[in-house]
Amino acid sequence: MILMAVKKGDKVKIDYTGTLDDGTVFDTSEGKEPLEINAGSGKVIRGFDDTLLGMEKGEEKSAKIKAKDAYGDYNPELKKQIPRAQLPQDQEPKPGMMLVVKASNGQQFPAKIAEVTDKEITLDLNHPLAGKNLNFKIKIVDIL
Repeated sequence: MILMAVKKGDKVKIDYTGTLDDGTVFDTSEGKEPLEINAGSGKVIRGFDDTLLGMEKGEEKSAKIKAKDAYGDYNPELKKQIPRAQLPQDQEPKPGMMLVVKASNGQQFPAKIAEVTDKEITLDLNHPLAGKNLNFKIKIVDIL
């Protein structure tokens, strides 16, 4: 039996669990179908993609991805204040709530409410995992 190593462009099925440095699980394929991706395509964070290359079917590997190679460092300049009146009035905004914000180009992205006052809401537009090191356990289930 010849084992094939994953190379750029290969479609692979993987099982994975992603944790933060404190052990908190932020994402996993456990209990779901394996994730199917094209290795080296840039559709997932770079450090994750790089780990897949060279792995063989059935192989398990752990990867520690520094914040700068994952979702980037936390940028305090991505905190923005908006008038409270700009939010829908049907729900009371609270710190920690997630909203979907639409940019002027029509693109949508998540934003977390960082602070609420009588007049303003402070939105944190950083990715929720920005500034965090990510740890992954990855297993190649199949190379298609």
